[in-house]
Amino acid sequence: MHTYEQLFFGKKVVAQLLLSSDDFSSAIRYRNLCHTIEELLRLKVLPIVNENDCVSVRELEGTFGDNDELSALLAGAVKADWLILLTDVDGFYRRSGPNGEARLVRRISRFTTALEAECNEKGELGRGGMQSKLRAARLATAGGTHVAIANGCHPDVIPQVLKHQTGTYFPPQRRKGTSQ
Repeated sequence: MHTYEQLFFGKKVVAQLLLSSDDFSSAIRYRNLCHTIEELLRLKVLPIVNENDCVSVRELEGTFGDNDELSALLAGAVKADWLILLTDVDGFYRRSGPNGEARLVRRISRFTTALEAECNEKGELGRGGMQSKLRAARLATAGGTHVAIANGCHPDVIPQVLKHQTGTYFPPQRRKGTSQ
């Protein structure tokens, strides 16, 4: 948390929010989570969210997922317009051509099993890899959130993502506030 405080040069108050899957599966806890985040934002406090590994039994069993899934669930809880999944690659790559060259896919509008089958390897730095990011994108877009996967090492990556200039973009599958 000290690092986050330093990154904002003391101009932004930050607060750590440790969550477990139970915070999303219990109606009371979910409502409390939403109210807590709303209040922190009202007070101009930036919540830094992470999985509460020390109390998550599912984490120990390896079934909760990872921070990609957590971020997608959180995007739904706060009714986020965007979820940007930063990684160490430029986006989702699809193999094509006779030699299986990888090419960056700039937009994915439909999730298929073939799409998920193309990314069954995990990344070197995390647990979930690209497959986890696709699952998170599917979950968030189903809730009406725009999603992008982009390389977090690039300067100005977030403004570029919002202008669809970098990364892989996933449009929302429905509009916010609708059931369709």
